[in-house]
Amino acid sequence: MNRLAALEALLGRPAPVLEAGHVWLVGAGPGDPGQLTLDAVAGLAQAETLVHDELVDPRILALAPEGAERLDMGKRGGRPSARQADITAALIAQARAGRRVVRLKGGDPYVFGRGGEEALALAEARIPFRVVPGLTAGLAGLAAAGIPATQRGVNQAVVLATGHAAEGAAEALDWAALARLGQPLVLYMAMRRLEAITAALLAGGLAAETPVAVVAEATTPRQRVLVSTLAEVAEAVRRAGLEAPAVVAIGGVVPVRRRLMPE
Repeated sequence: MNRLAALEALLGRPAPVLEAGHVWLVGAGPGDPGQLTLDAVAGLAQAETLVHDELVDPRILALAPEGAERLDMGKRGGRPSARQADITAALIAQARAGRRVVRLKGGDPYVFGRGGEEALALAEARIPFRVVPGLTAGLAGLAAAGIPATQRGVNQAVVLATGHAAEGAAEALDWAALARLGQPLVLYMAMRRLEAITAALLAGGLAAETPVAVVAEATTPRQRVLVSTLAEVAEAVRRAGLEAPAVVAIGGVVPVRRRLMPE
């Protein structure tokens, strides 16, 4: 029994069909293959071209057919990366060649994954597409590390933010304003600028002892979790040698980890 037949047996109905000339924008979740949706597995089983980013675990890439073409078009800060225009051009070209195309992205394609940009480009090119949501990597990664996004008596909101933009850039955030919200922050792409970000949050009024957790390579066999404080986390990350990909949680939900996962 092949993977698609096994999936249909599990579903009790035919799997959704990835048709020739179509593109599926698929979320791969935080890393572990067990956290893929069944529709994501169906797309992978039918893919003839797999356009993936560098955050997708190799175990997930292995779920595509052996003969599928795999195009690594990842974007990683500080390294040579594919331009977004080249990625969308590849999706369009592969679809126009009649291929069954899966664009595989870590987490959810619509959460800091440029999925909206790619969907718009496909729509403008009149390429049929479907968005297959995935688990949001930030929230699922924290959950795997024993940190809830919200907790009764702690917070009524949670802020998802990306920390990749340099200060002064058009898309840079007002970290002082986020500090004043008094709600936990979940940061993506923050490792390269962690010292500047924590300094801005301290200047915005967050206490130096505010708890911080850094979850690197969440849900994979290489997962590492570092718990520190806002004032000390940047240095602690350097000492521990932690690198991206990682998600950073800041605020009162972090100490829940000690109660859920006592050392």
